Amino acid sequence: MPEVTSTIRARVPLRLGLAGGGTDLSPFCDEHGGAVLNTTIDRYAYAFIEPSVDERVHFVAPDLDAEESFPAGAPDFAGARLALHAGVARRMARDHGGGRIAPMRVTSFVDAPPGSGLGSSSALVVALVEAFATHLGAPLGPYDIAHLAYEIERVDLGLAGGKQDQYAATFGGTNFIEFLPGDRVIVNPLRVPAAVLNELETSLVVCFTGVSRRSETIIAEQQRNMTDPDGAALASLHRLKADAVDMKLALLRGDIARLAEILNRSWLAKKRTAAGISTELIDRLYASALAAGAIGGKVSGAGGGGFMMFITPPARRIAVLRALDAEGAQAGGVHLTGRGAESWIS
Repeated sequence: MPEVTSTIRARVPLRLGLAGGGTDLSPFCDEHGGAVLNTTIDRYAYAFIEPSVDERVHFVAPDLDAEESFPAGAPDFAGARLALHAGVARRMARDHGGGRIAPMRVTSFVDAPPGSGLGSSSALVVALVEAFATHLGAPLGPYDIAHLAYEIERVDLGLAGGKQDQYAATFGGTNFIEFLPGDRVIVNPLRVPAAVLNELETSLVVCFTGVSRRSETIIAEQQRNMTDPDGAALASLHRLKADAVDMKLALLRGDIARLAEILNRSWLAKKRTAAGISTELIDRLYASALAAGAIGGKVSGAGGGGFMMFITPPARRIAVLRALDAEGAQAGGVHLTGRGAESWIS
């Protein structure tokens, strides 16, 4: 691996899952094909690669108050607590760095807490891959970056989850993503009129429940349940897949009310795929938002905590924000973004 002589920065957007979440999980997508509609927002994962001052490899995550260092050379990183940093560095050294890693300082932070339901962990992996690819001059296109990030997270590190987050973070924008048998993925960028995106953005309210959840248990149960051909979970996943198609059409038509209707329908279906997706707190926040004027809502991500999202008539936006804040949540708006993974030399 070449010596680090300059600072490389990468920035990758987080995402809101609008419809189809869960259908990107194996074995459902391998057997039936999955479909997800998502959009990226103005919250980001960042990764920096800088020269090291002491001939060692440093992994630093100031938002987690974590820092550790290892010898340069063979990328062992045994016992690394910052597993995502170690996993990306190890794989990039193996595939593109001649099996060695140069002294460097790898720093990251994310505009959302772990377990947010905004795809933050996968976005961080994409940011790290993007930064290393720039440093190494690796000839990786967006599909390559997304697939490599998926392999590092799901295969190399054995972390539970689906496939949508890596592709959403890499490509950015509003996408209808298909997950097909044979590990094939097709990202379809949607040409949504600017006026429709403005209306959607003005209608969106997000709130952090205050609970950072670990999704592994929920995902493992979903994967078990989806193998039952007569179970409620499998039928619900087919519903979620159909909802992603329906919501795509509603969005392209600019029918925000219809989009909210599908959002509610999908939330009911999602709750049938595994226990623990909703909680007493989530149910209370959902009810409070709808009572204040929201017309649709759901949890973003696997469930159990993290962020929730609501569609609200713009005139009722302040009322919904106040209702959620009164319940102890941290509510606000978001801006939609059209750019995906980016890197530059500072």
